[in-house]
Amino acid sequence: MNSREDQLKAFDRLLTIMDELREQCPWDRKQTMESLRHLTIEETYELGDAILDKDMEEIKKELGDVLLHLVFYAKIGSETNDFDIADVANSICDKLIDRHPHIYGDVEVANEEEVKKNWENLKLKEGKKSVLEGVPRSLPAVVKASRIQEKVAGVGFDWEEPQQVFEKLKEELEELQHEINEDNKDEIEAEFGDVLFSMVNYARFLKVNPENALERTNKKFIKRFQYLEEKAKENNKALKDMTLGEMDVFWNEAKKQ
Repeated sequence: MNSREDQLKAFDRLLTIMDELREQCPWDRKQTMESLRHLTIEETYELGDAILDKDMEEIKKELGDVLLHLVFYAKIGSETNDFDIADVANSICDKLIDRHPHIYGDVEVANEEEVKKNWENLKLKEGKKSVLEGVPRSLPAVVKASRIQEKVAGVGFDWEEPQQVFEKLKEELEELQHEINEDNKDEIEAEFGDVLFSMVNYARFLKVNPENALERTNKKFIKRFQYLEEKAKENNKALKDMTLGEMDVFWNEAKKQ
């Protein structure tokens, strides 16, 4: 691994390159925070893919892409005299110190749960009106539900046992089935949302990340379906012309792979 001195040199090299690109490259000169936003989101998802794939080489590359974006935003901020990379770094350093009084102060904590509760209470003391202010509006719904539940749990609004959450889930499923039987379209969507929200909550009690779990299933399904497509092609068959029984043969083979 590189020494701290080498790490700082590498970061200084990146800052120098960013200065040069911003001055000399037509594309880089043209960029704004708004134009970079969707690219940053895309890079973050690519990093997420690499993490799920446990591909360390790809994680390193994607982290570099994300780091470039952070430096890019700071460079733009410095051009308007709003902030630079030092301000960004010092801001997060100050926040970390303030939010960890059990490390940098005299507060004592027994476990991770107490750390989380202190974190949310400290944010309220900083002037936030709601513990949910920190949940980004544009988060995907499953991730947002998970973050909402984590944050309210941090201030004590939570179930005590996993079984309680499971009972709530069963209750929501029954309510969904009732609306399906009544064919109430709008209520079906509402109750389906309640079921998903309860599933996300149950996942938290099971120590399962619901987004990762669903993506794992997505990847598994894609792999199996592509196997089915390959086998159909090998047999000179089009999927649309195959029966479900014929497809099941290849599907079950894929499950054994």
